[in-house]
Amino acid sequence: MTNIANISNMNDIVLECKSISHSFGNKKVLHEISFRIIRGEIVALVGPSGCGKSTLLKAMIGTHLPKKGQTIICSNGKSIAVTAPGRDRGIVYQEYSLPPFLRAQESIALGLKLSETNIPFRFFMFPKWWKMKKEHMRKSAELLEKLGLKDAMRLFPHQMSGGMRQRVAVAQALIMKPEILLLDEPFGALDEATREEMQRMLLSLYNENCEAIKRNEKPKYTMLIVTHELNEAIYVGDRVLGLSQYWNWKREGHAQCPGATIVYDKVAPVFLPDAEREFDKFARQRREIRDIVFEQSLTDNCRQYLQFWEQIKDGEGKGVLDNGNV
Repeated sequence: MTNIANISNMNDIVLECKSISHSFGNKKVLHEISFRIIRGEIVALVGPSGCGKSTLLKAMIGTHLPKKGQTIICSNGKSIAVTAPGRDRGIVYQEYSLPPFLRAQESIALGLKLSETNIPFRFFMFPKWWKMKKEHMRKSAELLEKLGLKDAMRLFPHQMSGGMRQRVAVAQALIMKPEILLLDEPFGALDEATREEMQRMLLSLYNENCEAIKRNEKPKYTMLIVTHELNEAIYVGDRVLGLSQYWNWKREGHAQCPGATIVYDKVAPVFLPDAEREFDKFARQRREIRDIVFEQSLTDNCRQYLQFWEQIKDGEGKGVLDNGNV
């Protein structure tokens, strides 16, 4: 893997997993997971059922720390080891419960309220709190409009569709301005048409990242999305990571499988929000991912498919991954 020193700016790296291994009793789940995520990327993580995707995500969130290794978050020029959940990592789950008694705008502003104030402040410093509340609501309304929910600001959760509720969940996370947004099968419960709308929403945020880079600004949105849908991974992500328990652990001297590891890491084509999907590119990469990540009888050396950093060096990255940007 390319050394981090080859990246033009340390601030380009938002998150790094360093040799993460985990087990539950005698059951080995994860083995030596290492990768780095560049600011502005949308990384798609795929893998067979039971390979440990959720376990890895929990290690990054900080709710379940790994037995070995660590996750590093880079914020404001500092590298911080993850030891607990923090506002530098936003999270959106497939089943996301919104407070039933709050309207969309209020629900999104709630995080700022809890983060920046407390009960004594709101009670004894009411004029200042009222001013802050108006600013929180303004930011919430601005984000709702960005995500296509301008007309849903006054709606309660029971008045929203599933897609609308998921957009609100994304907005709840983004309003805290996390260094990275982690999405765990966020669109799995949605119908196909709504799912495509949500995918385009993420691509619109990615497009903002690309425009920010053109203005020599830091991109605002870095995301890792866990998905079981390969078309979604290739379409939304500018990079696909494959986590699998089907790798050649015997070749590396293990008597039994020590857990799933990263067996695939390559760039993916970049699409604008309204661009047509190029299914020929999808088909080739989807077949490769399926063969390398999901095929149980694979006997080849999977390490040869960890090509991401070499691809970046060779100029194959597009969007924020253009080697002039990293």
